[in-house]
Amino acid sequence: MSTVVITAPEPVVSWEQVSAHLRLDGEDEKVYVEALVAAATAWIDGPAGWLGRAIGEQDLETRFSEFCDHMELMAPVIEIDAVEYVDERGESKPAISTLYRVTGQPSRPRLALAYGESWPSARSDVDAVRVRYRAGYPEVPPPIRQAILLLVGQWYEAREAVSIGNAVNQLPFAVEALLSPFRVYR
Repeated sequence: MSTVVITAPEPVVSWEQVSAHLRLDGEDEKVYVEALVAAATAWIDGPAGWLGRAIGEQDLETRFSEFCDHMELMAPVIEIDAVEYVDERGESKPAISTLYRVTGQPSRPRLALAYGESWPSARSDVDAVRVRYRAGYPEVPPPIRQAILLLVGQWYEAREAVSIGNAVNQLPFAVEALLSPFRVYR
C-alpha cells in the first residue's frame, strides 16, 4: 500500500494569521515566512506527515497490490472519486461504485466491499488497485492551526539548527500536545 498526493492542499494558515502571530509589520519577510508555513504544514500533513492524516483538503490516491477485505485510506475521507484496477489482461478498468463503501472509524477509514458483492479479478501486481479520493478537513481544527503557528514562530525566532548559551524551552512538547489527539498511528 502507498498513498500519493494528486492535488496538494491550499495553505491551512493564511498570511494574515501568521503575520499577526509573529507580530510582523509589513510584508518584508512574506516569502520566508510562507516557506516556514509550508515546511511546518508538510511536517504534519499528508502521507508523509507526522499526524498520519490529511489536514487540508487534497486529492489522494492510495494504491494496493490487490483487492482485500478492508483497504485503509488516509483520514478524514470526504468522498471517493474513483476505484480503478488492472484486470488479468493488463487493462485498466473502473470498479462500479455500488461494489464498495467507506467503513471504519473516522480516524481509520477503510474501503470495504458492499454487502452481497464480490471484488472483480485484479492482476496481482504492484499498484494494481488504485483508490482516488478527496481527504482533509473542510475546516482545519484550531489545535492543528495553532501547532503550525507555534512551529513557524519557533523557526522564525531560532533560524539556526543549534542555539548556544540560551535557555532551552521545550516548544515541541506544546506542538505534540496540540497534535496528539489527531495523530493516527500506522
